[in-house]
This record gives sequence, structure tokens and C-alpha cells, in this order.
Amino acid sequence: SAPHKKIVRKRTKKWKRFQSDRFHRVSESWRRPKGIDGALRRHYRGRGNMVRIGYGTDKKTRYMNRCDGFKYQVCSNVRDIENLLMHNDKFKAVIAKAVGARKRKFMIKRAAELDVQVSNKDAKLKSEENE
Repeated sequence: SAPHKKIVRKRTKKWKRFQSDRFHRVSESWRRPKGIDGALRRHYRGRGNMVRIGYGTDKKTRYMNRCDGFKYQVCSNVRDIENLLMHNDKFKAVIAKAVGARKRKFMIKRAAELDVQVSNKDAKLKSEENE
């Protein structure tokens, strides 16, 4: 990957809705508390943190993998891989789970021609080599 600034993740935990652990009717997906007496909204100590813009990741390194500095693009056909041709220094292809072995083999061959890296190129093809 091209040189980039240091990847910093300010928060990697998912934001959970306040008191979603106490009631089944309250789902875990984040909702901002709006009640007049809401302890989380009023920032009482020990009630957790509110979602704020300051927890956001830097735009230039957002979605980047920490290990290799690439962003991943899920590809389900050959055209998706061909779209990565101009961006093969920033993106790696990830072949979708639903793609079968025959089409997957063709996609990997095409990616090698275009010099596009595929992160899961060994998946689903191992069983055929052993037979």
C-alpha cells in the first residue's frame, strides 16, 4: 500500500443504547437519549459515554486495515474486480461468500492479470486441490 499517516482508532467498541442490557424492549442499536431526566443525556458519572463527533476516525485512514493499510472491497463478479484496476494501490478485493468455486477461480485469474490483490484467494479452492 502507498505510505499513509498512522492509523488511529479512537474507539473500536460498538455504541450500545443506554439501558439496552436491562430491558428486552430496548434494542442495542444506538439512539440518542432525549428524556428530560435521562441520566446519560445529563452526563451523570458512571453512566457511560454519549456518541460524539470527537470519537470519529480520521477520514484519510477510515476503513483502512491496520496491518497492511489497504481498504477492502467486496467483489461478487469480475466487473467488480475490474473496477479496482485504477485503485489497486489503495484497495484489496475480497471475494464474496456466495461466489462458488468455478466463478471464484476465474475471478482470481482476472485479478492476477490486473495486478489486483485478493485477500481471500485460497477460500473454497483448498478442497479441490486435495482430491
